[in-house]
Amino acid sequence: ALDAAAAEALAKKEGCLKCHAVDKKKDAISLKDIARKHAGKADGEAKILAQITTGQKVKLEDGSEEEHKTVKSKDQAALSNMIQWILSLK
Repeated sequence: ALDAAAAEALAKKEGCLKCHAVDKKKDAISLKDIARKHAGKADGEAKILAQITTGQKVKLEDGSEEEHKTVKSKDQAALSNMIQWILSLK
């Protein structure tokens, strides 16, 4: 079962919420927009996991690119829970 409180706490701890807000654009797109982009797709969870763990390039508002910050947690259950929480926000 999804533990939204634990997922949000992990997102805060890992710094995700410094750039992403739940429901509005901040320095990066909102978590709801991420959910809409990936919800219902067979590879949605895998794409989010890759984005948060491998430092893939992301485009910034000014057109430049930088590596996405990676989460430090190696707890796969906690990461999966956080991804499920993000996907539930759609």
